[in-house]
Amino acid sequence: MFCFLILVNIVNCQNIKVDKILCENRVNPIGIDVTVPRFSWILSSRSRNVRQSAYYIQVSNNKERFESNTLWESGKVESELSVLLNYAGPKLSSNNKYYWRVKVWDQNGKPSKWSDVGLWQMGPIDISDWAAEWIQVNSENSIEHSSPIFRNEFKVLKKIESATANITSHGLYVAYINGHKIGDAYFTPGWTSYNKRLQYQTYDVTAMIQKGYNAIGAMLGSGWYSGNLVWEGHENFYGESLALLLQIKLNYTDGTSEIIGTNKNWKTTTGEVIDSEIYHGEIIDARKRKKGWYLVGYNDDNWEPVRVVNYSKKNLVATINEPIRKHEVFKPIEVITTPDGDKVLDFGQNLVGFVQVKIKGKSGDHIILKHAEVLDKNGNFYTENLRSAKQENKYILKGGEEEIFEPNFTWQGFRYVKVEGISGMINPEDFTAVALYSDMPKTGSFSTSNELINKLQHNIEWGQKGNFLDVPTDCPQRDERLGWTGDAQVFFNTAAFNMKVDNFFSKWMRDVEADQLENGSVPHVIPNVLGSNASGSAGWADVATIIPWSIYLNYGDKNILKQQYKSMEAWVDYISSQTEDYLWNKGSHFGDWLYYVPENNDNSAETDKFLIAQCFYANSVQIMIQTANLLKKQKDVGKYTVLLNKIKEAFAEKYITEDGKLTSDSQTAYVLALNFNMLPENIRELAAQRLADNIRGYNYHLTTGFLGTPYLCHVLTKFGYHDLAFTLLMQKTYPSWLYPVTMGATTIWERWDGQKPNGDFQTPSMNSFNHYAYGAIGDWMYKILGGINTSEKVNEVGYKKIILTPYINNNLLLKSDLKDQLTYVNADLNSCYGKISSHWKKSGDHIKINITIPVNTTAELHIPADTIEKVFEGKSKISDSKDIEIIGTTVSSVIVVVGSGTYNLIIKN
Repeated sequence: MFCFLILVNIVNCQNIKVDKILCENRVNPIGIDVTVPRFSWILSSRSRNVRQSAYYIQVSNNKERFESNTLWESGKVESELSVLLNYAGPKLSSNNKYYWRVKVWDQNGKPSKWSDVGLWQMGPIDISDWAAEWIQVNSENSIEHSSPIFRNEFKVLKKIESATANITSHGLYVAYINGHKIGDAYFTPGWTSYNKRLQYQTYDVTAMIQKGYNAIGAMLGSGWYSGNLVWEGHENFYGESLALLLQIKLNYTDGTSEIIGTNKNWKTTTGEVIDSEIYHGEIIDARKRKKGWYLVGYNDDNWEPVRVVNYSKKNLVATINEPIRKHEVFKPIEVITTPDGDKVLDFGQNLVGFVQVKIKGKSGDHIILKHAEVLDKNGNFYTENLRSAKQENKYILKGGEEEIFEPNFTWQGFRYVKVEGISGMINPEDFTAVALYSDMPKTGSFSTSNELINKLQHNIEWGQKGNFLDVPTDCPQRDERLGWTGDAQVFFNTAAFNMKVDNFFSKWMRDVEADQLENGSVPHVIPNVLGSNASGSAGWADVATIIPWSIYLNYGDKNILKQQYKSMEAWVDYISSQTEDYLWNKGSHFGDWLYYVPENNDNSAETDKFLIAQCFYANSVQIMIQTANLLKKQKDVGKYTVLLNKIKEAFAEKYITEDGKLTSDSQTAYVLALNFNMLPENIRELAAQRLADNIRGYNYHLTTGFLGTPYLCHVLTKFGYHDLAFTLLMQKTYPSWLYPVTMGATTIWERWDGQKPNGDFQTPSMNSFNHYAYGAIGDWMYKILGGINTSEKVNEVGYKKIILTPYINNNLLLKSDLKDQLTYVNADLNSCYGKISSHWKKSGDHIKINITIPVNTTAELHIPADTIEKVFEGKSKISDSKDIEIIGTTVSSVIVVVGSGTYNLIIKN
């Protein structure tokens, strides 16, 4: 009994527990330049209805002697806040490590234990922190697109306490200490608006440093900096010469320190990578390998001295987003001999990365790997849609022992690989496809009773993986791979369900601001490599307002709005400068890009580009009102409120006919007008009916393009046409989301009919088979079918308050497809507060709903039942539950509020 009481006491004392802690949205980040870091934590409890009532943060200079070296303490703060709380201690020093922990109290005043100790390390904050010098190859001796290598040695005489490397480059780099690669990231330093923002990476290299002599080396690739970019074969966009900036700070146990950095004493030459391009691939000649060049004692007498250059360091910034890393690996599922006689490997998945190959042969033998997404209808290797991008890697053997090759500074988008240079049979075990993408944590999962929908979700996820390589690219294979703004903004909400994308997009939005034109116009692509004339398109440039607001809603990050406010304001001011009588009727716009064009080529699905522009103008101004209100800029709230009313009045006068129709009688016109509240309330139901009639007129098919598609099903559900929205989702014939799935797609296509039913391809000049924009339907699947939503009220965003609205009665209007009605949906999301689950299942005449709500949040659950008496938890009616608060009923639902915990409900008919 005594032991039992002790156990009970322990459990009661630990009613709330700190499970995970984050600094600047990352676990133990190394190398940050934020002078006021922010802390977050995730809590857990075995009990229900648990929330935080207070917290206490401690920061120390020393992990081992935490208490005696406390730098700052928040004290006990009465607050429920647990996401993105500001450090408020003394000024932080460059390159220093700091340690922190937190404990909390629950609503009953019971404390948790202290969390595990986390850390963060500052990077160089000021230019003066960079002792290293920029170095490069002497330009007269450089070979275009070859990868220069650099090396130096240094001596360590004292015992090391810690060693930190800070590295960046013009071009891409890979670096080594004593033969070991520094870090596991690819394509560093990433892609930014280099002339304004060049990222550096920070690494803890303590374990790599040895007493005595040490060797350090680096290799550079052209990458985005000087390689081929865009479709006109443009090179050297940011500069002609590759350069390296690297330094290692050595902290000794005696309290002294030393910086080893790039300088005039380094040497350089070229090695085995004789050609490297992102679009075209890489050529590696193993005969030219400098064996041991990054090891101590290597003879570099015939290497050339480097050239020290005075490049600016003012543009150097820390990396805030997750690096690109290796992920899934695939073996060929089939070795094909095509009708043309080519030897082709099928990896079964359209992915982005490269193929690692094992091979043995004579010196000078070679193997060429060519990459494609699809085979044509005859089964032949198809690369016409790559345009000028070669997408091939060539490996020249040194000869003798088995050799292993993989590229260093390039990637391919592919499912199929044509192998040239090998005679005889191909052994599939010698080839491994490796997926590369930014290492964002997976946050969501979505599955249903319908296998086609599950495959669609799979394709959405892989479209995101393949196009989230440091920037959100439009496609990963052809001669483009650019950060198209429209694609990114329409997909953001879906992306945020699948992965934790706040750091990824916060970094990219800084480049949106950096590349924004002086007049406020936003370029079509970020980083901007298309020039000043390629900017200002409605729905594309609105990324400046849409994504910061979306980050705030999904992650509760108010700082992104503070950071981007001037950019947001400048964009709206630019639109206003393009208007006449509050109508945005100037400029070049993409409109509803790649909307469905009927076979008879009539214009029934076309939407006036300026009508679209007016809708997005209103939306951006609405976001400005909300943002200004949140940031307490009341003068701006008033200004933009007046402006919004004028915009909507101008829309009504220009685009609404006397009988209440829109001048463009298209799906996209009605979707955008309804979604952005452009119509007077008295005609909204009529407009929704016209939208529904239009869809029926196309035999239950959508006709929307990039801008209309993300909102289509949301608008239908909002106005009571949920079954029609579900029917659109389940449509299998072109144009539809499931048509590519039925055609064997493993990612999202750029076009609704990238491959036609007869096997023919769409226009090859613009026909990517890995293009995530239409995957924006994932947002509706999570929010409506799964029912997971966040409140948008101040202090409730970021899933602090969860709104659960699962639509369970999904009736198909296509009677022939009744078998496709859903019997279950499982949706999960790892939010900033913890895991949210919303699972439902039809079981006989019952419906089971299982939900999980994280600690320190509440949820408003809309249960699809017409009376409270039909809803049970176990054998008890929910009206008898102390943990469930009933707050209202509607004709079709019971609305309850619950706190944290797991609830298993049954609706009995």
